[in-house]
Amino acid sequence: MAEPIRVRYAPSPTGQPHLGNIRTALFNWLFARRHGGKFILRVEDTDQDRLVPGSVEAVLEALEWLGLDWDEGPGVGGPHAPYFQSQRLGLYREAAERLVEQGNAYRCYCTVDRLAQIRAEQQRQKVPLRYDRHCRSLTSREQRELEDAGGPWVVRFRMPTSGTTTVHDLIRGEVAWQNELLDDFIILKSDGFPTYHLANATDDHLMEISHVLRAEEWLPSVPRHLQLYQALGFAAPQFAHLPMILGPDRAKLSKRHGATSVLEYREAGYLPEALRNFMLLLGWSLDDKTEVMPLETMVANFSLDRVVRSGAIFDREKLLWMNGVYLRQLSSPELAKRMRSFLERGLPTDLTPVDQDYLLGIAPLVQERIKLLSEAADLTSYFFLSELDYDPATLVQRDMDRERTLAALQRAQAELSSAPVFEHQPLEELLRGAGADLGLPPRQFFGALRVAATGRTASPPLFHTLEVLGRKRVLHRIQSAIQRLAQGP
Repeated sequence: MAEPIRVRYAPSPTGQPHLGNIRTALFNWLFARRHGGKFILRVEDTDQDRLVPGSVEAVLEALEWLGLDWDEGPGVGGPHAPYFQSQRLGLYREAAERLVEQGNAYRCYCTVDRLAQIRAEQQRQKVPLRYDRHCRSLTSREQRELEDAGGPWVVRFRMPTSGTTTVHDLIRGEVAWQNELLDDFIILKSDGFPTYHLANATDDHLMEISHVLRAEEWLPSVPRHLQLYQALGFAAPQFAHLPMILGPDRAKLSKRHGATSVLEYREAGYLPEALRNFMLLLGWSLDDKTEVMPLETMVANFSLDRVVRSGAIFDREKLLWMNGVYLRQLSSPELAKRMRSFLERGLPTDLTPVDQDYLLGIAPLVQERIKLLSEAADLTSYFFLSELDYDPATLVQRDMDRERTLAALQRAQAELSSAPVFEHQPLEELLRGAGADLGLPPRQFFGALRVAATGRTASPPLFHTLEVLGRKRVLHRIQSAIQRLAQGP
C-alpha cells in the first residue's frame, strides 16, 4: 500500500468495553502493525447524555491488558491532539457553518412536538420514518422570524434527492444507496455538540485516517459520510465493515450469552493472549486449520481479504479450550506469576501472601488441568491449608476396611518419616515396596494416602504432590488422618 496507513479506534465512553468493540480495536491494530502504519485512539465523547463515568479508563485498561498500544491518543499525545472530541467542538462548528454557507446544510427549527407528530403520522401510514425536510425550503424571511423568536435549532445536512451514493467496501465490495431514500440528518445539535457523522468525517480528515475499519452496524452511515466528505472537499478514507459477532443462537451477541466486558474476561481468569487470539478468529482466519498462533504470526498475516462477510459465532467453549492451551504453553515461573493474584484473592486472608518459591513448585502440578486462572485457589488450596476438611470415610478405599486403611497409613507414615530424601521418584519406589509388603494394590494404598495428604480423591501426580507439600506437612496430615479414622464414625 503506497499511502501511509493510519487507522483509528474511536470508542464512545458509554459503558464497559465489550467484546465486539475491542475486536474492532484489534483488527485496526493488526492492520496498522501489518503495514507499518499508525494506530490512533480517539474518544468519541460528544453524546453527553450517555457518558458513563470510568468508561474511558476502562477502555484504556482493556487495550493495555491486551497489549494493543496506540501511537497517538490519550496519554500519548500526537500531532493531531486533542484526541477527545469534546475538546474539538470549535472544529465541528466551523465545519457546520461552512456547510450552511455553501448551501449543503441548513438550520432546522422544528420543535420536539412537531417531530413527534411527523413520526406518529409516518408510523400510522407505515412509511419509512424520516424528517420531512420542512425547514429545507424556508424563505429568508421565515428563517429570520424563527431566529428572532429565539427558539432552539439544529443543523441538518442537505442530502441529494436523486441519484445513488456508492462505496467500494474492502470486505463487502460495491454497496449503493438510493439518495432519495435517505433523510436530511442532523450534523450539529442544539447544544452545539456535533453528531457522530459530522465529528467523524471532520476528525478522520484532520487526523489523516486512510482506512476506517468498523463494525457492520455502521454500514448504513456510509452514504451520509461520503456526502459529507464531498461537500467539505475532503478525500474519503477507504472503508471496511467487519462482520457482526453472534451468539450460538445466531442472535447478536449480548449479556445473555455470557460476559461481554473484556475486563470481565480478565477477572474470570482468561489470559490476554488467549482472548486476543480468540477475538481474531471472530471473522478472520489464517487458513482452514490453524487456530492457536503467536502474535507475530497474526501481525505478519493479517489482511482484509481474509475477513469474512457473514456473522462470526461466539463459542465460549472454544475460548475456554484456547485459554487452557495458552496456560499450558506458559513456563512454570510465568504460570506461577499469573496465578498468584487469583490465588491470593481466593484463599483465606490468613494464608496470604503466598510464598513465591512454594508456588513455583505447585504451578507445574496443575498446569495440565487448569483452564482459568480463577480456578487456581480451588485447584491448589490444599497446598496451603493448615488443616484439611474432608469426610474420613473417603480414606477407606473400595474393597478395604478401616483396619487395613489404618495399617496402610501407619506404614506410609513410618516410611516417609525415615525416607533419606523427600523427592518424588525415591518416594514412589519406597511406597510401592511398602504397598507390596502389605499386599495392597497401588490403587488402594495410594488412594488412601492421597486423601490423607490432600483431602481429595483426585489430585495432581501423588508423589510430585508429596514432594512439594514437604515432609513436615505430609506427616502432620497423615497423623491427623490416622486420628480421624481411629475415632470411628
